[in-house]
Amino acid sequence: MRSRRLLPVLLVLLTALAGGCTRAAPGGRIVVLHFWAMGQEGRMAARLVRGFEREHPHIRVEVQQLPWTAAHAKLLTAYAGGTTPDIAQMGNTWIPEMAALRAIVPLDGYIAASHIVTPSDYFPGIWKSNVVGGKAYGVPWYVDTRLIFYRKDILAAAGFDHPPRSWAGWARMLAALKAHARPGDWAALLPLNEFEQLVSLSLEQPGSFLRDGDRYGNFQTPQFQAALRFYLSFFRDGYAPRIDNTQVASVPIEFARGHYAFYVSGPWMIQEFATLMPAAVQNDWATAPLPGPTGAASNSGIAGGASLVIFRNSRHRAAAWQLIEYLSRPSVQDAFHRLTGDLPPRRASWARPDIARDPYAAAFRAQLERARAVPRIAEYEQIVREMQTIAARAAWGELDVTQATALMDRKTDAILAKRRWMLAHGRLP
Repeated sequence: MRSRRLLPVLLVLLTALAGGCTRAAPGGRIVVLHFWAMGQEGRMAARLVRGFEREHPHIRVEVQQLPWTAAHAKLLTAYAGGTTPDIAQMGNTWIPEMAALRAIVPLDGYIAASHIVTPSDYFPGIWKSNVVGGKAYGVPWYVDTRLIFYRKDILAAAGFDHPPRSWAGWARMLAALKAHARPGDWAALLPLNEFEQLVSLSLEQPGSFLRDGDRYGNFQTPQFQAALRFYLSFFRDGYAPRIDNTQVASVPIEFARGHYAFYVSGPWMIQEFATLMPAAVQNDWATAPLPGPTGAASNSGIAGGASLVIFRNSRHRAAAWQLIEYLSRPSVQDAFHRLTGDLPPRRASWARPDIARDPYAAAFRAQLERARAVPRIAEYEQIVREMQTIAARAAWGELDVTQATALMDRKTDAILAKRRWMLAHGRLP
């Protein structure tokens, strides 16, 4: 999916970003925008903004790349010290926290006046993940969701010519794969220290794992218990090993060797598989939407990704919004996709040939239409990490489903105690 040839990438980039001129702005005043971006997106953002600077010769964009591992702490430190940038890339689950701190500004007025950022063109769950208290605080920049990567040849050897479409169908495949597995091989890989798989399964059920305006845990509902029970079956029935992702040296290599037939992950793994798996098995793997509890109609999953936000301390909000609009153009998103492999959040961008013809991206396109936003609260990641710690204990047989979900509710209620107080005193947006 990501181009490995430099020349085509540069040609596309120049075509998409060309335009404008280099003359000085009236009066010679130059506006400097500080843009923080994370990971490889930070590296590529510096290329993307060159076209913006040509169109806006009075604006210069200084891109600072941050590692994902340090980005959250860096943003909080900058907020506390009054040194936030004008604009930043931000993981969707961080937006509620920054909105609660009033570190970022609502963008509804800009969006309403824009001819470029059109909410109806964005996947609904992705757009909703940027809305806190009825206000939009971010514009999606790229998206992800978790679905299944699978080995077509291994499924065929077990008698299946298509990926699973329901939980019951998946369970039958897992049992058949286990019966055909070689010693040391497994039907699936679901690392016990990753919460996204269980959250994805829970989002395929009605309701939420929080209740009463996200004030309390809601894990003891029949819906979440069904998701947890299905998740735990991978381990209790011997379909997946009880290991963390740190115990897997290389997922693509292990996948190529046939140690696992199913793996639940995000779109970045497409490039990993395409790059690291041997040529002999490159035609043996595929992607498919996450099976739903009762079939394709109940398929859902996480609406994830990263968005662009403007900080309250910015003295150049209008210029920052112009940059967001530029990066939201379908042509620029196409160039961004070619550079990074990140999936665009707009349907218009998916009509472009490079991504429309990608067989591995098609499953993501289908699932993104039904992907759901996770609870939009600052405590979300703390809650789901606690949830996964408890789920791992259940996977090892220390807790049953009833005990595990009761403990999840108790832990969550304690985490949300401050939120309940702040809501009661009108301290949250």
